[in-house]
Amino acid sequence: MADLVFNPMDPEFVADPYPMYARLRSEDPVHHSAAGFWVLTRYDDVVAALRDPRLAKEALAAFVAARFGQPVPAMGLSMLDRDPPDHTRLRGLVSKAFTPRVVEGLRPRVQQIVDGLLDAVEAKGSMDLVEEFAYPIPVNVICEMLGVPIEDHERFKGWSLDIARGLDSILLPTDSDVPRRSMASRSALADYFRELIARRRAAPRGDMLSDLIAAEEAGDKLSEHELLATCILLLIAGHETTVNLIGNGTLALLRHPDQLRRLREDPALIGGAIEELLRFDGPVQRTARIPSEDVTIAGHKIAAGEMVMPFIGAADRDPAQFPEPDRLNITRAENRHVAFGLGIHFCLGAPLARIEGQIAIATLLRRLPRLALATDRPAFRPSLTLRGLEALPVSF
Repeated sequence: MADLVFNPMDPEFVADPYPMYARLRSEDPVHHSAAGFWVLTRYDDVVAALRDPRLAKEALAAFVAARFGQPVPAMGLSMLDRDPPDHTRLRGLVSKAFTPRVVEGLRPRVQQIVDGLLDAVEAKGSMDLVEEFAYPIPVNVICEMLGVPIEDHERFKGWSLDIARGLDSILLPTDSDVPRRSMASRSALADYFRELIARRRAAPRGDMLSDLIAAEEAGDKLSEHELLATCILLLIAGHETTVNLIGNGTLALLRHPDQLRRLREDPALIGGAIEELLRFDGPVQRTARIPSEDVTIAGHKIAAGEMVMPFIGAADRDPAQFPEPDRLNITRAENRHVAFGLGIHFCLGAPLARIEGQIAIATLLRRLPRLALATDRPAFRPSLTLRGLEALPVSF
């Protein structure tokens, strides 16, 4: 489509990608971008891609490294970037810490963290909801689960932002310094974990890090590189996305007063409300795959080695799957969104993210009945992969 130019770094697209998603879905749903990758925006195509074992993840690191003339990272790939059988082995090592039953047991602690944060700001009458509320909740929880001292969270905050920004590397100009900064931050965070792992080896505790060290010491379950990559993934994925769920979700409710009022009047709707907020403006907008062989998607032949990007944010607004997709409806029936992905890479932390989102937003609405936006134009971070606010000033 000659007149359809998809520029994912356009500030207008960053602020609101959904009009462009609608154009792509209707005019060119399997779009070959000027940057050389394929963009999928229809729900059925995205779902099929996420389930297709021929669309692999492990080749992505080499693809990005080649684009920027860098070596493939020697630090080891996390399970997020691995294919079976390594993906299966690595996921199995940490999955038992995130089962719905285990996560349900964290509910009282999450509630305690949320109440403590609101206690600290209640008298002020205003706050940055991202910095003072959405960010500390999942950071506290994942630090406690993993065994990372919470007082260190300011040390790894900047590293985490750099690594998250690095997820967009393939979309950036080849002279961008984002990939270099991302790698430097990964290296710094790896050094941090090496120190912490040495302390845990000497004195194990009842935390996930001690369990992972025990698996690494068993010899055949986890290499040292895999241990570090797993720790980095858990720490970053454990908070980056949930921050965005709470921030984006609160913004959506404040912009839709009828739905906000309905949730306040019936707090039991919070479970379905979180699912709708995930669908409506989800924290993860896209993923990527590399076909291991030639594939055909909706009549388009895509060669082995080309990059395919299923856009989750676009799939979750597809009118073929969701009636009135641009309308926020917290009682939406049959809400089969793909905000947590699908297939073997379905988000391991989904049960935890759901509980954190439910408790955070339900408690916020209960305790701050006069909650209101303190800005007309909240700014989104310049990211294509993760959609989240830089700040969200609110008054109450």
